[in-house]
Amino acid sequence: MRLSKVRAIADKRSRGRAGRGPSRRAQLRPGLRIVAGILLFFYSAAVLYWMFLGFGRTVRTEGAMQYNLEPLRTVKLYFDMDNGVPFTGRLINLAGNIIVFIPFGVLIPLVQARLRNVFTLTLWAVPSILLLESLQMLLRVGSFDVDDLLLNLIGVWAGLIILYRFT
Repeated sequence: MRLSKVRAIADKRSRGRAGRGPSRRAQLRPGLRIVAGILLFFYSAAVLYWMFLGFGRTVRTEGAMQYNLEPLRTVKLYFDMDNGVPFTGRLINLAGNIIVFIPFGVLIPLVQARLRNVFTLTLWAVPSILLLESLQMLLRVGSFDVDDLLLNLIGVWAGLIILYRFT
């Protein structure tokens, strides 16, 4: 095979499928994936701490396990101004559940390029968040709330949008 033909084939492969230019993975700086992986590891550890130990969480040994399977029930509760929940509590629960998961929407696709698609990232994120919510309930350090799943997922999507915007 001639050298010019080998270069043409290599050129075609570097442009990606259907000649769309270099793949997003090829565009990343070499060390970025490693740095993102390290950040993802430490941020994940921090989130696990916050979800299971932080903020004065204690294990409830008495009573039934707490859960909410009705979508937007908790969100509606926080928008009801007569429920006695202070503004900071509302803000922490609504915005906090979104903001805390934004870094995952940025870091996970940087570490694993195949998760840069909203569909595949969602297929990964939903079971992961369901596991965390279930563990909170089973370990009795919180409750399972489908609204937390929705808010966390919005955070992951927001992170992916930020990643798309800046890469």
